[in-house]
Amino acid sequence: LTVGGLELDRNRHEVSCGGERVDCTPKEFAILETLMTEPGRTFTRLQLIESAFGFDHFGLERSVDVHVKNLRKKIEPDPSEPTYLLTVYGVGYKMTDAS
Repeated sequence: LTVGGLELDRNRHEVSCGGERVDCTPKEFAILETLMTEPGRTFTRLQLIESAFGFDHFGLERSVDVHVKNLRKKIEPDPSEPTYLLTVYGVGYKMTDAS
C-alpha cells in the first residue's frame, strides 16, 4: 500500500516513510494498514480497535489515540501539525495523501 511518501508492505510487515524504514508495533501496523486501505475515509475508533485488536472492546477507544499519537511521531514531519493521520473530531481518524 502506498499513500503519498508512506509505504506499507503487508508481506514483510514493514513501513517506510520517504524511503526511511519506520519501526511499528503490531497494533500500530494494523491501524496504519486499515487507514491506508481507504485514504480519505474516516474510521471510527471502534473500527480501528477491531482491526488492531481483533474484537470490539468497550474501554479501548482511547488506546487508539495513544497508538495514533505514537504513529504521528514516527511518520509525520511535524507531529503537532499532522499531514498524513488526521483527526476527525468526535468521530475518529483518516489518512490523507500528504504529497
